[in-house]
Formats: sequence, structure tokens, C-alpha cells
Amino acid sequence: MQFSDIIGQEEVKAHLIQTVNENRISHAQLFLGPEGSGSLALAFAYAQYISCENRMPTDSCGQCNSCRKYSKLVHPDLHFSYPFFAKHKDDTALTYIQPWRKAFLTNPYLNLDEWRNTLDAENKQANINIAECHQIISKLSLKPFEGEYKVLIMWLPEYLDKEGNTLLKIIEEPSYKTLFLLVAQNQDQILNTILSRTQLVKIHRLSDQAIKQYLISEKGMSEQKAIQIAYLSGGNFNAALNFLEEDENDNFKLFSDWMRMTYGDHGMKIIDFVEMVAKLGRENQKNFLRYGLNLIRESVMILSGAQDLVHLPEAEFQFISNFSKVMSLAKAEALLNEMDKAHYHIERNANPKILFLDVSLQFVKILKFNTLPAGTQYIYN
Repeated sequence: MQFSDIIGQEEVKAHLIQTVNENRISHAQLFLGPEGSGSLALAFAYAQYISCENRMPTDSCGQCNSCRKYSKLVHPDLHFSYPFFAKHKDDTALTYIQPWRKAFLTNPYLNLDEWRNTLDAENKQANINIAECHQIISKLSLKPFEGEYKVLIMWLPEYLDKEGNTLLKIIEEPSYKTLFLLVAQNQDQILNTILSRTQLVKIHRLSDQAIKQYLISEKGMSEQKAIQIAYLSGGNFNAALNFLEEDENDNFKLFSDWMRMTYGDHGMKIIDFVEMVAKLGRENQKNFLRYGLNLIRESVMILSGAQDLVHLPEAEFQFISNFSKVMSLAKAEALLNEMDKAHYHIERNANPKILFLDVSLQFVKILKFNTLPAGTQYIYN
């Protein structure tokens, strides 16, 4: 992957290129950016640029032996570490390298949910275990095999528990020409001992303009529709891709019908809805809930008197304008909380029939009977 393949982030690209051209490559760097910002893709393109045999002023050549191996994630001096769902205590990232290569090459903007879905995760928790830490030390204690640098890209170091302190010495005093690139989303969840030993590369959310331009040039989308999706995605490229899928699945009709039937307390229609949505599959259910969360957030803008800031297609705009007439900020917050909890439980394999029936009944209480649930904890089996 070259810098030219990455959407937006021109300032970060220029900074990274400058550090290489001025020979100011820090041996331990933290690429910190929100989900969907391209931080993992940037770290990879940076590593490829450093290792390129025919480096150009603004990008790797993409043609040399090193670049070709990088493009397939098989360069012998390129190593990855990432959270995984260990089945055995001696499992390491190498155990899952084939699905990792496939997942990354399919979508270098992937998130942990997408990574989980490529594996047989069951109900296991993701982490970077002590066996992986020992494997990292072993790999990075060797000299570069083929290139000038050995590179380790660690995705989501937030999932390093206290065992991560095992890596402190090799991060602080690495072998010659060894480069650590940590790619994180939540700085507060990283071990302070590791955080203090890295140089920060701050990556901001993608601009609406960058996402819009991609949707127009790569997806053939109309400018108006691209503007709307870029706005709703909130700088998250993954969210933009999800909105493309939602557009095909007509989540607007599904969600607007759901709101109408719960507002009207139409019991049989709710049962039919629950039966139908339970068959959509987990990813479609999550996309549906994300879509609903965004629509209700837009209604909050209307309720707050910021209608001019709402950018939606005409049908969606008309719906939330009318829906807002029977809403209040307190009701909107309650709906958002219910959908946010539902999304959380769907991610953890909740029973969709029980979940959507329960959420629908909560909606009835909120919309029909003005009953606002206070911090109810749900357990779905």
C-alpha cells in the first residue's frame, strides 16, 4: 500500500515522508487516530516507504522487490501484532496470520468487529497475550533479513495487559534498525509505561471532503448523495462503507416503520418486525441500529434548533422533521441509549428475537407512554 492509496490525511503523509527524507525516523511511534481514520493504513504505507528500494520524493515506488512483498504482506522484515481470540495459551499472532493478511488486504480500515468476524471467536475476549510478547522479543532480536529495517506494526496496543511490560526493554533499547509502529484508538487504555516510550503521530478523523471525493470518484455516487453519506459517517471511512450497504438494504423504510409501529403500540406489527429483523444476520442488524442511531441524532439537531445543520436525503429529512414533533430531547436520549445498548449486545451474540422485542417494548414505553427507563441493565441469552 502506497500513500497515494490512502484517503485524505495529506498533512500526516507529508510529515511522515519528511521524517524519512530528513533521516529522522523515530524507532518507536504511536499512530493515534479514531476508528476509520486510516491510521493502520498510514503506518503500513510509512513502513513500505521506509523499506522501498527505489524511494521517490513523495511515495514508495510500488514496483521494487520490497514493495511487491509488502503488497502481499509477506516481506520477511515486516511483522504484525494484533489482538486475537486465543484458543490455547501458546497461540500468537502468527497463528492467525493468514486470516489477518486476508482481512487487512480486503479492508485496511478494518475495525475489531470486522476482525472478530473473520475468526471463530466464540465468546472469547480479544487480547495480546504473554506468548505474543515473547514471540515479538524473539523476532525482533534478529538482524534484518532482507531490508534495511525490521518493522513491527502493532494494531490496537490497548489490548496489551500488564504482560506488555515485558516489551519495555526492547522498545526502549531495540536492536539496530528496528522500528515499532503502534496503531491505537484510545490513548487512555494504553499502558503508561509503553506510552511514555513512543513518539506520538496524531491522526484526525477524515474530512467530509475526502470521503465525499472518494465516493464520487471510486463508487460513482452522485455529489448530493456523497455529501450526505460523508456527513453522516462522521469522518469514519468504515461508517461510510456501511452507509453504502444500508442504502442497498433500505434501512430507512425498516427504521421508519419501526418507529411508527412502536409509537402506535401496534403489537402484532411489532412481532412481525422482530421475526423479520432477526433473520437479517448480525452485521445487517448492527448496520440497521447504526443507521437508526444516526437518524435520531439528526432529530436531536432539529429539537435543538439546529435544523440548518442537518444534511439528509429528502425522505429521511421529512421523516425526522415530522417525528421530532412528537419527540423531546429526553425521549431522543432514551431511544439512543436503548439502541446503543442493543448494538453492544448484538456484537456479543445476543439472541436477536429477545433483544429486538425487548427494545421495541422499551420504545413503546418511551414514545407512547412517556416512560423513560433509567439505566436498565439487560442480559440476553
